[in-house]
Amino acid sequence: MLMKWYVKALKQFADFKGRARRKEYWMFVLFNFLFAIVAMMIDNVLGTKGEQGYGLVYGLYSLAMFIPGLAVSVRRLHDVGKSGWMLLAALIPVIGPLWLLYLMITDSVPGPNPYGPNPKETEE
Repeated sequence: MLMKWYVKALKQFADFKGRARRKEYWMFVLFNFLFAIVAMMIDNVLGTKGEQGYGLVYGLYSLAMFIPGLAVSVRRLHDVGKSGWMLLAALIPVIGPLWLLYLMITDSVPGPNPYGPNPKETEE
């Protein structure tokens, strides 16, 4: 049931338009984290772990998830009424990542906004 949000984000892997609910974003983050750990364990078992601690399987998984992760993050920012360019705030030391975390845990803007209708209202 919860994995449907991860699959939904993967199906919209290059969709930078629209909005993503908090649940969609955080379920994607959770499953992405869990699968990354599994990829690291597979690297350990296969012996493909390099000097830096990451291996081939983890590297390929991370590369495959880069665009879907970026897309779901942009859609999440759209849901709170911010531009996807706000992701660049992460480049500001300390304050930028904290600001983005705040935006990612903030509830949706009620009703439609310039990025589309509220997905929370259309799904319920």
